[in-house]
Amino acid sequence: MEKRKERIDRGIKVRSGDIFALCSCREMLFLAAPRLIPILGFLILPLLLGAYWQKVLLSVAVFALLAISWDILTQSGMISLGQALFFGMGAYASGVMNHYFGWHPMVAILFATFIGGVICTALLLPVLRLRGIYFAMVTLIIPLMLVRIIEATKIFGGTEGLSGIVPLPSKWLELYLVMGALMAALFGFRRMLDSDYGLVLKGINDNDRSVMNAGINIYWFKAQALFISSSIGAFSGAFMTHVYMFVGMPVFALDYSILPIAAAVVGGPGNLAGATLGAFILVPLSEILRGIGGLRIVLYGLFLVIFIVALPEGIFHYIQRKYHQFERWVEVEG
Repeated sequence: MEKRKERIDRGIKVRSGDIFALCSCREMLFLAAPRLIPILGFLILPLLLGAYWQKVLLSVAVFALLAISWDILTQSGMISLGQALFFGMGAYASGVMNHYFGWHPMVAILFATFIGGVICTALLLPVLRLRGIYFAMVTLIIPLMLVRIIEATKIFGGTEGLSGIVPLPSKWLELYLVMGALMAALFGFRRMLDSDYGLVLKGINDNDRSVMNAGINIYWFKAQALFISSSIGAFSGAFMTHVYMFVGMPVFALDYSILPIAAAVVGGPGNLAGATLGAFILVPLSEILRGIGGLRIVLYGLFLVIFIVALPEGIFHYIQRKYHQFERWVEVEG
């Protein structure tokens, strides 16, 4: 007797893409639960953690924002290895405005988000015509160049950096500011990518020549996506400047480029929720393994390899499929 495995949708009886015909409260709850659970988690989690893990949660949220930033660029046809450029530019912009001009941290973060996005977009605007590995190489090189320029010219404190940055008024403001920014980025930009505007960005990634033949200026759209992505990264850097009360050359470190990519790959690229989930897995894991010294890198790398090989689609896509479908074996007739 031969059998085959079939997948059956559950929960919602009538569905077409993101359009649902809801017939009961149970179906409404089934549909709303994946949205409500992360929102409640973001709001309640800071209240349940101790002081150390609250700081870890700040890092988790920051790397989640950087992973979202990377995912937006990728879905627009731009592979980036330079999220550290966005992070560092926002960090220095906020640090300079607070250290030299005495701006309030909230005002400095707000302006640094915009200014960092503008500067990063201007730096990468000449290379928007590059694709694939060539664009990625430029984004990787620029942060390294900026580090050497700061070191050689000794501007903004040189190798010593700028210390004495004014912190945010309270730790609760820190926690809920970054949690609010993460929720806004996650749900807001997911909605943007599902709109007609997002379809154009995805079309550029799939076949930019066809989009150009439709009379659309793809470089204008890519510049917009670059500004959105770099502004998210600049906010992350500006925020962490006031958490650490210091800004220096380490803000351009490769960690701020590599870990967001790893988070997006583990969680599931092409979906901002996957990038967020990957950050919530990898950053705490890195902290847990910190106590074993050099073996931490080995186990961390092994963990990444296992997930990439076993779940190439990413954890989020796997969970999403299991949530909406179940599998069963059925007999093959004849």
